[in-house]
Amino acid sequence: MSKSPVSGHESERTRRYQAMVDELYQDVYRYAFWLTRNPTVAEDLVQETFLRAWRSFDSLQSEGAAKAWLFTILRRENARMYERYRPELVDIDDVAVAEEGNMEPEQRRRQAELHQAILKLEKEYRDPLLLQVIGGFSGKEIAGILDLNNNTVMTRLFRARSKLKDMLHDEPDKTIEQNDLPSEEVTD
Repeated sequence: MSKSPVSGHESERTRRYQAMVDELYQDVYRYAFWLTRNPTVAEDLVQETFLRAWRSFDSLQSEGAAKAWLFTILRRENARMYERYRPELVDIDDVAVAEEGNMEPEQRRRQAELHQAILKLEKEYRDPLLLQVIGGFSGKEIAGILDLNNNTVMTRLFRARSKLKDMLHDEPDKTIEQNDLPSEEVTD
C-alpha cells in the first residue's frame, strides 16, 4: 500500500518543524528568560510559542526567517500572558543560570551589574538591545520584529548603549570594562 500525498506532506512538515525547533530552541528560551526572569515561566512561554508555531507553520514563508518569526510569536505570547495574569516575579539574583557556573567570581559580578543595568533601561531601548545581543538579529530584522523603522531601531540601539555606559560609569565602585558592554557592531 502506498502512502497518500497528505501523509507524506505531513511527515515532511513534521521533519522541517523539528529541525527548526532543534536549531532555535536555545535562542528562543534565552530570550524568553530575559523577558520573564523566571525559568519556569520562560519554559511555559517557549512551549506555547512552539505550539503556536506548529499551528501556523505553513505560514512561514522562508526557513531563513524562522528565528525572527519565532521571536515575534514569543513577544506576542508574552504580551498575552501578561494580559491574563501577572505571575510572581523572581529576583534575578536568585536564579542560577547554567553558564555562570564556569565564570570567575569577578566575571560573575560584572555580568550581574551589566544585567541589572540592562533591566533598568526603558522597554523601548531594552527590547531592541536584547534582540540584538541575545537573538543576534540585525537592525533590519529587529525593525521587522518590533514593527519599527530601521533608523528608529538603530537610534534606539545607540541610545541603549549610551545609557548603559552612563549607568555603569556613574557609579564609582563599578569597574565594568568597555568590553563587557554589548558590541556596537550592527549588521543590516
